[in-house]
Amino acid sequence: MRAAFAAQARLCAQLGSPFTALLCATLAERLNRDTTAGAAILDWEGDPDARADSLPLRVAGALHALVRAGVVPGLAALYPDAKEAARVAKRSGEALYREIETVLTSHAAVIVLFLRRPPQTNEVGRSAALAAGLLTLADRFGKPIVLYEIGASAGLNLIPDRYYYRFGAATWGSSSARLQIAPQWQGLPPPTEAKVAIMLRRGCDASPLDLADESERQRLLAYVWAGQPERLSRLEAAIETARSFPPAVDRLDAARWLEARLGEPPPPNALVVIWHSIVWGYLDARTQARIEQLINDAGAAASAASPLAWLRYEIEPANSRQTAERIAGLRLTVWPKGESSLLALGHPHGSQIEWRGG
Repeated sequence: MRAAFAAQARLCAQLGSPFTALLCATLAERLNRDTTAGAAILDWEGDPDARADSLPLRVAGALHALVRAGVVPGLAALYPDAKEAARVAKRSGEALYREIETVLTSHAAVIVLFLRRPPQTNEVGRSAALAAGLLTLADRFGKPIVLYEIGASAGLNLIPDRYYYRFGAATWGSSSARLQIAPQWQGLPPPTEAKVAIMLRRGCDASPLDLADESERQRLLAYVWAGQPERLSRLEAAIETARSFPPAVDRLDAARWLEARLGEPPPPNALVVIWHSIVWGYLDARTQARIEQLINDAGAAASAASPLAWLRYEIEPANSRQTAERIAGLRLTVWPKGESSLLALGHPHGSQIEWRGG
């Protein structure tokens, strides 16, 4: 359990969140069973690791939710604003834990209830990589698109055409969009002149969030790491956009859902795109294998008139750059030929993208 918190602390530090790194490191060292919530965390029956139950992120989200609700002023006073984010890691873990322990006592029921559901980040910054891949597909095939997403959370990445992007010097989308996404871009831009026409979009998630529910929206916002105002404002804008154009997200296991979708006859003269982002590592090996088989089987049945694409933005193997840094890769496989390519490498949150094209 303590190793999971320590590992999450290192990951948060790598991904630019010094405060959440401090929070997780402090819990790794000091958390005890003196409070009901503390005991519930330490006695967790599942796998606390980031690629399983992600218990450290559940705890961080619960604490951030209470801070955002304005009910724990002592702890809130230690949370960073934008100006403090860069130097917050120098703060005392002892002082932080004193306030956390108070909250674990006074709001134990809220925290334990929050822990029962998995984390939901729905990081919309990843839409930059996904949208670039979609433009590549639209340019290549020139067909209307059927878009399926597994692990869709609240569905924010199911409406990439409702956002505005800056890919280096090139732009795509509506300049009046509520959300503008501008990652640090390296390389040539994707084919922004391509026409993207999404005729059908649908996603699934084991525990989707309903954006019509204020408590669900606040839960999603609480999972943004404290001290990262750009991510927070980006998510707020995406939520407002999605409320105007609500995507359909089914509550179902990814493999079962995909089997149902791919079992339906594809629309004539359309490109079916299956995509996902930073979800693969949360699936067990059996589910991964089942999904791969379903996609490969559908690919074998694809044709020039009804092609299939698998577009995914997922964590690359650790040895891909001979570094401990976590890098995401945008990989594409298209059928009927089954050709695969690496379109881009980037930050897991989509803030930096090295475009390689395809």
